[in-house]
Amino acid sequence: MESQQQQQRTSAKETCDGYVEKGLTGNPTIQFLIQNLVDMGCPPPEGFIRCMDCEGKPVSGGFGMLQEEHVDKSSTAAAAAKSQNSIRNRPDCARPRQDILDQFQREKDGKSKLSLKPEIYLCQEHVTGAKHASSILAHELIHAIDMCRAKMDPLHNCMHLACTEIRAENLSGECNMNWEFMRGKLDSWFGHGQQCVRRRAIDSVSANPNCTQKAELYVDAAMKRCYNDTFPFERHPNQT
Repeated sequence: MESQQQQQRTSAKETCDGYVEKGLTGNPTIQFLIQNLVDMGCPPPEGFIRCMDCEGKPVSGGFGMLQEEHVDKSSTAAAAAKSQNSIRNRPDCARPRQDILDQFQREKDGKSKLSLKPEIYLCQEHVTGAKHASSILAHELIHAIDMCRAKMDPLHNCMHLACTEIRAENLSGECNMNWEFMRGKLDSWFGHGQQCVRRRAIDSVSANPNCTQKAELYVDAAMKRCYNDTFPFERHPNQT
């Protein structure tokens, strides 16, 4: 018999899956972004978008899962890699921060190589409705488009990461006045959009251990060019 907690997780996943399906079949922006991925030669594979339990961490979703390839092929390294499989199958946002820091340190020490497996996940316990799910999907699909159209390396190139975060925050609609009001972040009616994009992009860039210390500098350096880059839209999708 399922525990109450498991029942809640199952219910949250079913609800989230329904929101995703509604976005994929009824939201013109989501459909436009998906079609652009197809036209660019990067059709999303089966299972590309998933609702997952993020174990209560205060995030709504994410793009990509960290993959670690050990350079040391010894039995000791293989055993260590095997012991981490259960952790790596969790979304990165739900993993202990120290575990991620350890992965980046192993790469710096030449013991492994990190890469990003392209996929989108939504944190099922935090998705509040179909509109919220669609804004998350739009954000993450912008990342997918950026990965498809350019040889981006957001794990190791902090300017790449800053640019795609700026674009995703700007073009997804996550910084419109309604969302900012509900977050309690609407300090001004004028210029709120760009302020929101900058703030949220800095938070996202800071999450990458390679970029944490200079996240603000990277975002500010990329802001003008990437904020004005509306590809694949002809103009900002939330402006008339």
